[in-house]
Amino acid sequence: MMEQVLFMTILMGFLITVLLSPIFIPFLRRLKFGQSIREEGPKSHQKKSGTPTMGGIVILISILITTLVMTGKFSDVSVPTVKTVLLLLVTIGFGLLGFLDDFIKVVMKRNLGLTSKQKLLGQIVISVIFYLIFRHYHLSSEITIPFIDKTVNLGWFYVVLIIFWLVGFSNAVNLTDGLDGLVSGTSAIAFGAFAVLAWNQSQYDIAVFSVAVVGAVLGFLVFNAHPAKVFMGDTGSLALGGAIASIAILTHLELLLIIIGGVFVIETLSVILQVISFKTTGKRIFRMSPLHHHYELAGWSEWRVVVTFWAVGLLCAILGIYIEVWM
Repeated sequence: MMEQVLFMTILMGFLITVLLSPIFIPFLRRLKFGQSIREEGPKSHQKKSGTPTMGGIVILISILITTLVMTGKFSDVSVPTVKTVLLLLVTIGFGLLGFLDDFIKVVMKRNLGLTSKQKLLGQIVISVIFYLIFRHYHLSSEITIPFIDKTVNLGWFYVVLIIFWLVGFSNAVNLTDGLDGLVSGTSAIAFGAFAVLAWNQSQYDIAVFSVAVVGAVLGFLVFNAHPAKVFMGDTGSLALGGAIASIAILTHLELLLIIIGGVFVIETLSVILQVISFKTTGKRIFRMSPLHHHYELAGWSEWRVVVTFWAVGLLCAILGIYIEVWM
């Protein structure tokens, strides 16, 4: 029965996105919600200027509808569980923050969108609300240590971890969203891995949400693969990053996210290392950061970079599942 629910969930998420996107993309184009390409980026990306962005709205709609419709299919409860509410809170909250950022960039013609301080404040506020609901329902503040299968109760310090994880991974996924289909593919793999782990823990509400995301982003990938007809924008990438961090927290696999989300971590580290190196030595480690741009400037085609990163993401996901389930 549960297998059928998960299959129907991923199918519903996929179909909603696939059916809505052909309607939504022309609408974005009529509104002239086109992507502005920064001049300091790879020159080959200039031809993408004007491609409709904010397609993450379709992903959010798909996730919301699919999750709510499929709630109750795995139990006698017909309303969302607390954990489902928390997942939707972060996903929609970070998505709205990303939408505001995209709106400022596209409509108000401020290319950098929200300031870093404004975006950080919004992320922290959502993270604190998440923690307050989390503690109100007395959910555990223990984290699992990979490899040794030990748990550690962080107590009050857990709020710091929650803020750091939600803010950090939402920004990490956002940094990764620089090539056609890159985040759509890597996030589908990562959420799929957490669906398996949530299933293994019998947390079926989290598993249903996870596969709803998988279906939504795979449907979006139909239109986002190279050459992309639409970009998800910060609306999608911030939401997906916050969502996967929330799943890791609610399954108490926070540290395992570093492995399963290895591509996002590597991309973020490449930016950090590049900045540190340039500010301290005046030299750059990479041709350009995030890392996917380095390989583009090294002569790789965009599709080759994306497929390679998907493969790395798949290996990271398999490793994460292996560590948690079989070690």
